[in-house]
Amino acid sequence: MPDNLEVPIADDLIRFDAEGIALLASRERATGRLCFPARTENDTRYERLVLPRTGRLWSWTVQRFRPKSPPYAGPDAFEPYAVGYIELEGALIVEGRLVDVAFDALEIGMAMRVVPLPFRLADGSLRTSFGFTADEGQGA
Repeated sequence: MPDNLEVPIADDLIRFDAEGIALLASRERATGRLCFPARTENDTRYERLVLPRTGRLWSWTVQRFRPKSPPYAGPDAFEPYAVGYIELEGALIVEGRLVDVAFDALEIGMAMRVVPLPFRLADGSLRTSFGFTADEGQGA
């Protein structure tokens, strides 16, 4: 099967449209509570919505050592990476990998935007997850 980066790693997580990638959430009809990732479309207790594509870095950390295996199943040649919580205005806070940003450039409150992030499955095929990168068009 050929790799298709427009196939999400999981249902009800992301979608692609003319503006790029978007995160999918659900709003519980009875309470207004938001859920991410989205609940299944067949659950009538929830309505589907698209989350804002931009937000602010709420908190972050850098994973500097290779996690214990199992459960870690990544490459032996480990490279440190940043993980952050992004506050999506008017919605909720989402955890995601921070990409294409130098560790020393990260700061609380910096503008971020959602981006597609390739993810290699155990069988070697690629799917798409999401990450966040600095949103150069927005100030802090």
